[in-house]
Amino acid sequence: MPERTRYLIVDGHSVIFAWPELRKLHARRSSLAREALIKQLRDYQDWTGVRVVAVFDGKGKRVDATSDPSEVQVFYSRGGQPADAIIERLASKYAKQYELVVATSDSMEAETVHACGAESISPDGLRGLIADARR
Repeated sequence: MPERTRYLIVDGHSVIFAWPELRKLHARRSSLAREALIKQLRDYQDWTGVRVVAVFDGKGKRVDATSDPSEVQVFYSRGGQPADAIIERLASKYAKQYELVVATSDSMEAETVHACGAESISPDGLRGLIADARR
């Protein structure tokens, strides 16, 4: 049986507010924190080959997404729609097809993605994955 493609889905704001250095950047300017997180996620993707998707709460009227296959895929939810809704939809749609791991500090979201067949890790667990890949 062929190995399933691995994806890491990151609840962007959950991780930003869990990591002190990103939380500090966010207090100055939210875009700086997002860019710093995405850079670390891009490095992780490059080092491991695991495809990475980052999902952030957005403000627009529709879901926005990047589409460059060599980059971390980034989604911004619609205004009024939490990033959790996109993450849960991705997990329910793709958990059987791909090996999914969701990084979040939200315990309800973790339970939901588990019910869909995906795994979850904490923001500290994500930090460990990135550190291990860096070595």
